[in-house]
Amino acid sequence: MRARWFVAVLTAAAVLAGGCGGSTGDKQGGKEAPTIALFLPESKTTRYEAFDRPLFEAKVKALCAACKVLYSNADQDAAKQQQQVEAALAQGADVLVLDAVDAGAVASLVNQAKQKKVPVIAYDRLISGITYEYYVSFDNVRVGQMQGQALLDALNKAGKATAGKIVMINGSPTDPSSADYKTGAHKVLDGKVQIGREFDTPDWSPDKAQQEMEQAITALGRDDIVGVLSANDGMAGGAIAAMKRAGYATLPPITGQDAELAAVQRILTGEQYMTIYLDIRREAEQSAELAVALAKGEKPAAPAKVANGTGDIPAFLLDPTAVTADKIKDTIVKDGFYKAAEICTGPAAAACTTAGIQ
Repeated sequence: MRARWFVAVLTAAAVLAGGCGGSTGDKQGGKEAPTIALFLPESKTTRYEAFDRPLFEAKVKALCAACKVLYSNADQDAAKQQQQVEAALAQGADVLVLDAVDAGAVASLVNQAKQKKVPVIAYDRLISGITYEYYVSFDNVRVGQMQGQALLDALNKAGKATAGKIVMINGSPTDPSSADYKTGAHKVLDGKVQIGREFDTPDWSPDKAQQEMEQAITALGRDDIVGVLSANDGMAGGAIAAMKRAGYATLPPITGQDAELAAVQRILTGEQYMTIYLDIRREAEQSAELAVALAKGEKPAAPAKVANGTGDIPAFLLDPTAVTADKIKDTIVKDGFYKAAEICTGPAAAACTTAGIQ
């Protein structure tokens, strides 16, 4: 009698638990509920831990209550990421969502997943050397074009496009997105400004960007630098620190990307000229939707394809938005990316009033 009661309780609990795609309990068609493994590359850039991870996890949970998300951050260490991916495969991950530290060196990991019939989504960075299910990112060449055009517009407005040199601080050479950003920026800037120094910055490191900017100031002279093309906000912060240390009375226009909170505040106070606002929510949620669909055995059609040197990868490419001080209210604040109360603190408080941000 007691054994029958115990079995009955377990059966009832399984029915009540619910699951992905309407299955009952922690089973889906007789199989354990899916495990989706998310791999992010580093934590120096604010977005990954503050936005990508929680947004992805929340969307998976909303779509598939029984699904498990196995999360790993590689801290910009390719060997560590390899161990993380191999461990997830050994634990039976059903789908991999991979933002590679070194996107040109993970084909072997994707191949291991293929051998286990585990689908792969390349998240944010295009993986080369092998085919896989999906690529979700932004139009990265367009990002670079927007950065270059914004800098050129600022220089032309100040009458300084031909008055000196610019410094280009590009992203990590192991990130294929960096090459796209650089390509886009050069399409706009080449032949219209003089590039005095250009750097590819390992690990997207703000500290290394600061060192690079210091080198540029020493080599070119403080007064000869009229603008800075920085590929993201973290490195822009490093470059700004170098310029302040060098005694700039007025900072030249500098670009960025990711709409980090500190960068948005710098734009309002005039230290940074612009940022590229990426709808990370849509990127994370689109990837989560695809991951859950793949876990269910579905394969949604993609609106685009991107060549990765081996084949054409089905792709979802999202639109970036260039944001200067006058556009913060109608983009970043309107979308709820940050609340006005988060932005309008310290030196930015007075600037918020001027910009109409309440």
